[in-house]
Amino acid sequence: MTARLDGGCQCGAVRYEVTGPVRRLLVCHCQDCQRQSSSAFGMTMLVDAADFRLTRGTVKTFTSVAASGRSKLGAFCPDCGTRIYHKTEWRKGMVSVKPGTLDDTSWLRPAAHLWTSRKQPWVVIPEGSERHETQPR
Repeated sequence: MTARLDGGCQCGAVRYEVTGPVRRLLVCHCQDCQRQSSSAFGMTMLVDAADFRLTRGTVKTFTSVAASGRSKLGAFCPDCGTRIYHKTEWRKGMVSVKPGTLDDTSWLRPAAHLWTSRKQPWVVIPEGSERHETQPR
């Protein structure tokens, strides 16, 4: 998808736009993503950092260590707590936008599932989907 994408947090204090192509859309079943999303998995939409821009508000950030052992910076709305994006040391020049924050999510189709070794037993991954037991290198 290469059209401009707009999104933001639940309360509207933070807004953003993506003006370039989505590089990859992933579902992650690791425990960090389960906690961060308060659900069975998290999703991430990889875009070039140059194509991502906050258009309103300021995010608060914190750094944590992922299940892979590598650090990641999480950015969220300081008012409502909605996670907006991640940045990681191993994906330099990329932003991992949380696609549930997009204004239009109807087109989302994941390309792969990560950390399937930690998925909830009731989650069914579609037949033929690309899957990785941990974090692919």
